[in-house]
Amino acid sequence: MELNWTTFALEIVNFLVLVWILKRFLYKPVLAAIAHRKAAIDQTLSDAKARQTEAQTLEQQYRNRLADWANEKEKLHSAVLEEHAAVRAQLMTSLEDSLEEERQKTRVLEDRRLNEFRNRAEQESISCGVQFTARLLERSASSELEAKLVDLVLEDLPRLPDEQLKAIRTACREDGCRIKVITAFSLPEQRRDDVIQTLRAAAQNSTPVEFDQDKGLLAGLRISLGSSMVRANLQDELEFFADALRHDHRKQ
Repeated sequence: MELNWTTFALEIVNFLVLVWILKRFLYKPVLAAIAHRKAAIDQTLSDAKARQTEAQTLEQQYRNRLADWANEKEKLHSAVLEEHAAVRAQLMTSLEDSLEEERQKTRVLEDRRLNEFRNRAEQESISCGVQFTARLLERSASSELEAKLVDLVLEDLPRLPDEQLKAIRTACREDGCRIKVITAFSLPEQRRDDVIQTLRAAAQNSTPVEFDQDKGLLAGLRISLGSSMVRANLQDELEFFADALRHDHRKQ
């Protein structure tokens, strides 16, 4: 087969025209489409990377928020525990104060009851002692004991302090003053005369003297000299003894 250069040249021309046509009408649009597609892919990749970065940022924020919540939860839990401990301590203190107050009240009541019991016991002891002394004095009361008491009065009356003697004399000088002698037993006439002489000597005048009898005195005598009183009998001594015991008991 023989090569036809004309045909060959035409084929080359056709090929070049085809290449030019392809380059002009096909290659550039393809390149543009490829570039556009590449740009779209790059944009997509960039958006995906940005979204991934945003997602990582959100994840980190979420993790940080979770950590903050955990810390806040721990702080709240600690605060609740501290508040609970403070309230418990306050309640315990209040309870202890209430218990101490109740113990104080109980002690006060017990002390009061003990004092009342002691007072009743002492009062009963005093009463029993007074009753025993009264029975003893009643049994020992006699005219002989009274005679001894009268002798003591007659012996001690002139020896009274000057102030008491002065008061007796002043009282006996008043108008209508009478000396009254009360005894538990009836005095013999001789003893009455002795009493009258001693009393008039103490009063330094002749004031009338009256005698009376009161068995409640048990034994002894009671002499009224105006506003002055001479007591030397078991009844008055017993009352004085009981009053002294009560006075000592009140002091305690």
